[in-house]
Amino acid sequence: MGILVNKDTKVIVQGITGKAATFHTKQMLDYGTKIVAGVTPGKAGQMVEGVPVFNTVQDAVDATGATASVVYVPARFAADSIMEGVDAGLDLVVCITEHIPVQDMVMVRRYMEGKKTRLIGPNCPGILTTDECKLGIIPGYIHKKGHVGVISRSGTLTYEATFQLSAAGIGQTTAIGIGGDPVKGTDFIDALELFKNDPDTKAVLMIGEIGGNAEEDAAAWIKANMPDKPVAAFISGRQAPPGKRMGHAGAIISGGKGTAADKIKALNAVGIEVADTVAHIGETVVKTLKKAGIYDECHTC
Repeated sequence: MGILVNKDTKVIVQGITGKAATFHTKQMLDYGTKIVAGVTPGKAGQMVEGVPVFNTVQDAVDATGATASVVYVPARFAADSIMEGVDAGLDLVVCITEHIPVQDMVMVRRYMEGKKTRLIGPNCPGILTTDECKLGIIPGYIHKKGHVGVISRSGTLTYEATFQLSAAGIGQTTAIGIGGDPVKGTDFIDALELFKNDPDTKAVLMIGEIGGNAEEDAAAWIKANMPDKPVAAFISGRQAPPGKRMGHAGAIISGGKGTAADKIKALNAVGIEVADTVAHIGETVVKTLKKAGIYDECHTC
């Protein structure tokens, strides 16, 4: 079943005529995603990979009944693109774009208050429900169908972790990259709540990184709200010096808060096993599943 997207989700690609968007549109179509429209202002009437192009998201929604979009738009236009999706009444907007100014995202978050649209990202790899649908840049071939949900602040670590899970015979329901920017649409707790309510997801892998307190908050939420689904984790940035940004705008230790040690301590305190290194993510999940007595059920591939 998975979360947020499935084989029936009708998708719009915002910025479809751009080089990266065109490439990933083909990848998404090849995976089975139901892309029904693209949007680039001034390019209506064109076709990209067999997908019709419209001038506005509203035009695309009116013509196709799409409910989700994925944004491949340059950073200076990305905030407007997200808000255009919100105005058109989409259920889900996934923003891949990085380098969006924080001030722009603060404005977007305020604009989205009280609206029905859910935002994933920005600066994220997107979301993939195994064998059904993918929005974004996550490589599909490494995913195998199963019962573990994956949530990650990192892009490439999402792929690495999923690859290790599949290699260990542990299939996935949905992988969601929430993005590494300090102001974003969906955080760990939002995604955990969705996985908690998904009957197909039996366990969750959480990949965090230094900076902020999202992982600590998630640990407290898991203890209070999700005692019945086991969680394994990995925190990147153990070697990061304080005050230095590591890859993501949100990955910065400031004021002595947000260190890897803080996060690991918070997760361990609520019984969550944390992998020592990137190479141990898969085996840590296997260990967690065996401890919970659901390994055989989750060994699906």
